[in-house]
Amino acid sequence: MARADLVLNLVETGMKGDLPRFRKTAEAIAAEASARHQYILADKLKTILTSSPTEDGRKFTHDSALQNAFYELTPQKTLNDLILPSNILSMMAEVVEEHARRDLLRSYNLEPRHKLLLCGPPGNGKTSLAEALANHLSVPFFTVRYEGIINSYLGQTAQQIDRLFDFIKTQRCVLFFDEFDAIGKEREDINDNGEMKRVVNSLLKQIDLLPSHVVFIGATNHETMLDKAIWRRFQVQALIPAPTVNLAARWFEMFETQSGHPLGLSPVTLARKLVGLSFAELEEFALDVRRKYVLGLPDSESKIKAIATRCVANWSERYRPIADK
Repeated sequence: MARADLVLNLVETGMKGDLPRFRKTAEAIAAEASARHQYILADKLKTILTSSPTEDGRKFTHDSALQNAFYELTPQKTLNDLILPSNILSMMAEVVEEHARRDLLRSYNLEPRHKLLLCGPPGNGKTSLAEALANHLSVPFFTVRYEGIINSYLGQTAQQIDRLFDFIKTQRCVLFFDEFDAIGKEREDINDNGEMKRVVNSLLKQIDLLPSHVVFIGATNHETMLDKAIWRRFQVQALIPAPTVNLAARWFEMFETQSGHPLGLSPVTLARKLVGLSFAELEEFALDVRRKYVLGLPDSESKIKAIATRCVANWSERYRPIADK
């Protein structure tokens, strides 16, 4: 059974002839039905919504092109799996709580925040954080594939964005745009033609129309390239920094606990020697040590410290600035 407020809103908007709000309410009911495992009702509603004209007369269909526009992952990570600054984790915990208690918020005519922008250098957990949020919200995790959206033909990219969002709005989900600057870049960029401006305009319109049951997450390594109008669309803006020595040491401690084997040097020593590396690079370093340890068994049991020291030297040389080489 759909929520009473949605049913009342559906009747009210229908009587007023407000088609945009009517569709938005119907999409929310479809998403609610899916969340409650009322699949027959959800499928019928989605069929009606995706085969009926939108307010601009456009029809949406399940075409093969849309199947290449995104892929679904089963979220595995949780916030406890991530080593991030406490203020970032607290911010995300607040978003999770808002969605868990959305009925209370709606009783006060409020909606949970659902548009997040994650910025920062690559390899430090933006994708993992988006996945963890989907896991805590118990919703599907959809990641956009740009090769399925960006088209060389004039006007096709904006149309594909519209089709994607028309479908997504019928789902309770997390929609993740990695490298968001690839499609949300500044419209005043002199190197772009009018097509890119149309794409950004279409994207802005769709972000504005997203219902709160769709959690939209954009991630970028180049936040300065984003269009100025995009920033104010995001209710939560978080900078995911490169690991400090303390965070890196905590990460190494967690890795040793999960793997059940030490890395030869203390977590603090490793963190200090490998300062400047991203979390993704720290993980690759730790796996490098483990591979050399396993391949050297049984002799490596007594040589793990030497293995770790050699790996540190190799990685320090590998990531030493080019100007210093």
